[in-house]
Amino acid sequence: MATGVLDIFPPSQSYLIDRYIRELPRELLARYDAGGRPGTDETGRRVYGLWAQLRLGLGGKDGEEYPEEVLRLVREVAGGDIPWTFEDTRSLWEIADWLSSRGQTSHAEVYRIPLAAIATLEYPERRQILGDVPPWHPAHHSPGRAALRKDLWRVLTEPREHGAAGIVRSLVWDGDPIARAMAGKYADRLTHPAVLPLLKHWRKAKANRPSEPWLARVRTLLTDDGVAVLREILSRLATHRESREPGGRVFLASHTVLPLRGMLWTCEVIDAPWVSTLLGDVAMNCGIGRNGTGGAAVCRNERLANAALNALAKRGGLDTVGVLARVRAKLRRPALLAKASDALDAVAVQEGLSHEQLVDRTVPAFGLGPDGVREEQAGDCVVRLDVAGPVLRFVNASGRVVKSAPQAIHKDPVLADLKATLKDLKRTQAAERLRLEQMLIVERELSWGEVEQYFFDHPVTGPYTRALIWRLPGGFAGLPVRSGDGWTLADAGGASVPRPDAGTPVRLWHPIQENADGVRGWRDHLLERGLRQPFKQAFREIYLLTPAEERTRTYSDRFKGHLVRYGQAKALLEQRGWSGLSIGHWDYEGGGDVGEAVKTLAGWQASWGMQVASDPQQDAYGTASRAATDAIRFRHANFPGDAPLTEVPPLVLSELLRDADLAVGVGSLGLDQQAAAGYDGYWRSYGFGELSETARTRRDALARLLPRLKIADRLELTDRFLRVRGRLRTYRIHLGSGNILMEPNDAYLCIVPGHDSAAASVFLPFEEDGGMLSIILSKAFLLADDTRISDPTITRQLVAP
Repeated sequence: MATGVLDIFPPSQSYLIDRYIRELPRELLARYDAGGRPGTDETGRRVYGLWAQLRLGLGGKDGEEYPEEVLRLVREVAGGDIPWTFEDTRSLWEIADWLSSRGQTSHAEVYRIPLAAIATLEYPERRQILGDVPPWHPAHHSPGRAALRKDLWRVLTEPREHGAAGIVRSLVWDGDPIARAMAGKYADRLTHPAVLPLLKHWRKAKANRPSEPWLARVRTLLTDDGVAVLREILSRLATHRESREPGGRVFLASHTVLPLRGMLWTCEVIDAPWVSTLLGDVAMNCGIGRNGTGGAAVCRNERLANAALNALAKRGGLDTVGVLARVRAKLRRPALLAKASDALDAVAVQEGLSHEQLVDRTVPAFGLGPDGVREEQAGDCVVRLDVAGPVLRFVNASGRVVKSAPQAIHKDPVLADLKATLKDLKRTQAAERLRLEQMLIVERELSWGEVEQYFFDHPVTGPYTRALIWRLPGGFAGLPVRSGDGWTLADAGGASVPRPDAGTPVRLWHPIQENADGVRGWRDHLLERGLRQPFKQAFREIYLLTPAEERTRTYSDRFKGHLVRYGQAKALLEQRGWSGLSIGHWDYEGGGDVGEAVKTLAGWQASWGMQVASDPQQDAYGTASRAATDAIRFRHANFPGDAPLTEVPPLVLSELLRDADLAVGVGSLGLDQQAAAGYDGYWRSYGFGELSETARTRRDALARLLPRLKIADRLELTDRFLRVRGRLRTYRIHLGSGNILMEPNDAYLCIVPGHDSAAASVFLPFEEDGGMLSIILSKAFLLADDTRISDPTITRQLVAP
């Protein structure tokens, strides 16, 4: 019996048949196997062409010549006018790649029909077919594509009549928004004779690092126009996000990555003040995961993050330190963290300092004066950059402060520079808050001289550090107060100590080291002074070992059994230094549906288990949308296996459990306005049940705040609720979830959190728990005056049964 074209495919490659040929009439293939010819109908001719491509699988292996009849058939089809479709052409290329990877060596014949077919398509379709393919694809193992490189270049190069956009698309394709911007907004500039040779050179950035000859060539090609367009494109990359493309969700296509990496390499030879900040922004955006997460297993584009970090390291110098420290605080991927740390190490060695000391000394001041203000003249207007906010303010020619920039200075370069500085200032403030909290957690010790010079007196860091409580060796704790030309500490009662010597050790005060009366004293003092701390210090939650944990001995079940929105919980954990968590609907046998988040603090490693708790179809068999939490365990080099909880230092235990509480506090399904299907029991338990430590701290803050509110006579604080007496009904707002029950029948009241001007004016000593304290106060002000509510989605719920 004669062998048909479909008989040549092994079962492992049956996807080629199932995916591309299953809808074609099999009887036509059988007819052509028997020697039949196509008619004039389009389907018959297309099937005949695919049959001819499949026919190549019956010979031509290992140097063997194809029969002349097969060669004539292939050339006849390639030279014909078959009306190929996009799917036909993709099938032809897949089959050719498979044949090439299986040993067919007559590359010109194997790809003759696919090349003819793809030439009939529009250029975007050609690029889509020949574009990025997964590692398992036969194209990665096809020597034919390499052998026919010139032919591929010919079918992908757009004609001259397509203009500047066509030239750029031929070089960088159009697989993502940045590539399309390069071929659109930037096309004329990129194809200018002074820049086009540079673009072509950027496309040659295929190695891990630039060679000296590559950089030497850049120096000869670089022009002011090239630098300007490079800066704009890399600035776009620094804020770029994933997009939905024909092949799926994409950050950057591979053809876009090459010129972008070349641009980053080029930054090594550009001496301009903006370079370091831009490289840091690119490293951070490319080095984190989708939606801004920084998971160790996820990285948007490691090649570009590496290139940016390498360029920063090559620049060196103190001006890169703040940028590198900011990048290192955000990234989680071990290789990238190591690279940022190595770059900081190199600068630290040059300066004879530790990492931390180096960062202390290089926090940018942005030209701010001791009062935290910088003023610049722009035309007849004074533009004022104020660290409080931070914000730009404008003083017009008549001396009046206005909120927006006068029209006359909209294009003034001074204003543009201050707007860019404001963005950098905001990023630096966020990094400083995180750095200072980390100092509290790791109990970093500094000298009094260092704290005065680099913390209290710094225009950016100073406002934060002067609102924090510091502790001296004898146990005295206080807030910084001026003492002559220096600083000392004053406690909650107003008592102060003489100005410490420059060498006196000092560290941030932690409430776990204080008795309950001392903590209460500091909380009252902050509220009396209206002093808001950059993070929770006096109002920080403390997690002491419970009797239940003493019984379980080597693990804590305190945060086991919660149902959380996986993405939100993971993002918070990663922000606080946890890594390694990646769960979804893949490889169930290999444990893809279970995982652990891990964090190390002071030599102790905590691991928190989670498992998928969402429907695979709803998640499109990808990353989990919901997760169930498991126990938290601790390990240390001094203990085999899981360590006894009694051995974990109290501060370490407290801080790691606090992270878990915060993750549940932002991600719990109990926070939803209504219970998700199948989760009603958990929703009620979390939404109205016992308070977590975070919620108890919130209750303590409310107990101090309520007497100061204008609606105090309508409020009552109970064990778990803030009770609000309206004119229509009485309401109970849960202090953990913010959910509301109405008396007397405990009917649930659904209110979407909104802005309330009265609540917004209330001083809060902290606001870092997802805004829940603000949400509760906003709902309280709304419900206390319930007769003025006009929203029908609320009013129809208020009618008593």
